[in-house]
Amino acid sequence: MDHEAVKGPATRSAVRGRRGGTSKTFWRKIREPLAQSRFVKNAIASLFAQFVRLVRLTNRVVDGSAQMSGGAYSEFEPAIIALWHGQHLLTPAYYPRGRPVVAMVSRSADAELNALMIEKFGIEAVRGSGGREGSKRRDKGGAKALIALKKSLATGKNVAMIADIPHGTPRDAGLGIVLLARLSGRPILPAAIATSRRKVLERSWDKTTINLPFGRSSIVLGTPVFVPANADEAEMERKRQEVTAALNAATAEAYRLVDGSK
Repeated sequence: MDHEAVKGPATRSAVRGRRGGTSKTFWRKIREPLAQSRFVKNAIASLFAQFVRLVRLTNRVVDGSAQMSGGAYSEFEPAIIALWHGQHLLTPAYYPRGRPVVAMVSRSADAELNALMIEKFGIEAVRGSGGREGSKRRDKGGAKALIALKKSLATGKNVAMIADIPHGTPRDAGLGIVLLARLSGRPILPAAIATSRRKVLERSWDKTTINLPFGRSSIVLGTPVFVPANADEAEMERKRQEVTAALNAATAEAYRLVDGSK
C-alpha cells in the first residue's frame, strides 16, 4: 500500500516541509565551517584558475592587441598596472610568465578567493585597499599595502592594482594608485582585457564581467601616467582624473577590438 497516498496531500506537504526545514538547518550548520575551510577555499580557487586558463586558451587574441610578452613596454617597467574592478579577472592568465608581479587584493573575505586564485599563477598577493588619500579605508591595511608595493617596485617587480575603490564609483580611479606612483616614481600603465563572449552581472556594483570560452580576446595597454614626486593636492586630483580617462579609453578600445573583429 502507498503510505504517502494514505496520508493525503496535507500530510505529505507537512512531511516535505519538515524535510526541507531539516535540509536548511543542516546547510546553515555546515555553511560557516565550509566558508572557513582552507581546503575548500583552495579547491574553489583551483577551479577558478582552471576556468580562467580555459578562457585564455580558447580565445584567440585579435590583431591590434598589445604584445605583453614583447619588449615594447619594457621601458616603463617596473610599472603600476592599473585595472578596473569587474574587468580584471583574466589578468593572471594573460600576464607573461617569468615576469615578477605583485598584486594588491582587497582585505575583504570575498576577495580571499581572488588572492588564492592568482597565487595559482605564481603571482604574489598583498592584501589592502587603495582608497582615497586620508580615508579610513587606508587604515585597514591600505597604508601597509602601499608600502609593500613600493618596496616591490624598488626591487624591479611590476605591481598590479585595481584603480577604482571597492563599492565606490565604478570606473573612477581612487587616489591610492596615484599616491603609489608619486611615492615610487614609477608610471601607471592602464590595462584592459576583453572577450567577445561574456556575461555581465548587471546587478553587481561594478558590472562584473564573466569572460567565457570559445571566442576572441584583446589586450590593450593605454597611455602611461607619470606622477611627479612633488605633486600637490590639485595635481594629484588631475592625475587621478588622467588615470580614469586613460583606463576608460583602454577598456573601450579592448571591447571595440573584440566586438568589431571577425
